[in-house]
Amino acid sequence: MFAVIGHTSSFLYNLLTALLKWIFGLFGTNPEFLESARFKDSVEYFFTDAIVIFLMLIIIIFIVSILRSFFPPERTKKLLGEQGKARGFIGNIVAALLGIVTPFCSCSAVPVFIGFIEAGIPLGVTFSFLISSPMVNEVALVMLWGLFGWKIAVLYITTGVIIAIVAGFIIGKLKMERYLEDDVFSIRMGDAELVKPTWKQRISDAWSYDLNLLKKIWPYVVIGLAIGAAIHGWAPGDWLAKYAGKGNPFAVPIAVIIGIPLYSNAAGTLPIVSELTKLGVPMGTALSFMMAVTALSLPEMIILRKVLKPKLLAVFIGIMAVTIVFIGYFFNIILV
Repeated sequence: MFAVIGHTSSFLYNLLTALLKWIFGLFGTNPEFLESARFKDSVEYFFTDAIVIFLMLIIIIFIVSILRSFFPPERTKKLLGEQGKARGFIGNIVAALLGIVTPFCSCSAVPVFIGFIEAGIPLGVTFSFLISSPMVNEVALVMLWGLFGWKIAVLYITTGVIIAIVAGFIIGKLKMERYLEDDVFSIRMGDAELVKPTWKQRISDAWSYDLNLLKKIWPYVVIGLAIGAAIHGWAPGDWLAKYAGKGNPFAVPIAVIIGIPLYSNAAGTLPIVSELTKLGVPMGTALSFMMAVTALSLPEMIILRKVLKPKLLAVFIGIMAVTIVFIGYFFNIILV
């Protein structure tokens, strides 16, 4: 399998090089970088990782989509709020686990949040779900597995769920419902009827979802891989190791601060994370950057501001930042 991928990557490199030489030849030039070892390494790195990642995305997203068909948003809302079963610490655990298999992104933050609050789901439980969904999902699982192996993937998913549980539990204990915007309680989302699909429908919907998701995320994957390939070939590894490596005790919080204002997702961030670790940046530092980008992106905070008053939003950001920093240091210690 890997031999075939390697041969395919080499073939694509030769094809791309020939095409670029032909294009530059039209202008009477022949850039030296096309013959350099760095260019070859970068291009083959790009194609190899692209083939592996897209194959895994197609297969695993389809499987996860089948599982996800058993947990539509309406059922999730009922599971979390039904008869008060979601209250207390158990509710945070259930919400974080459901977040793994339930679609959620920043664009759907407001309606999902309002729907959960309307259903009487406790604020802390709601936050556990909102944290888990964007940070711990099938795309992150697939790409982590493909780039770092199953152990790192499982460890990341586990710590991501723990962050969602702990952060939601703390917010729940702080009793900050009064810091929700007043409009939240005046909006009625309504209840959709639950329809049990057939297996044929599940498979058809899963395949459709798979293709639609790939259409949405492929630019992020390509951009992330391109940046990772550029870092692979030309980034000053010594500089990165010096300022973001093990010798800098503040590397983790700096990575989180840099990640917060950025907007991307696992698909766009993980290829960069992968290459940073190869250049000497500790795994915990690199993954803290990724967690900050996926769970604390500025666009998501702007959307959540529509339903959260500044104090509650600030508490949410603070708790998330602290827990992500802690997880970063934890990763750096255990993955030495």
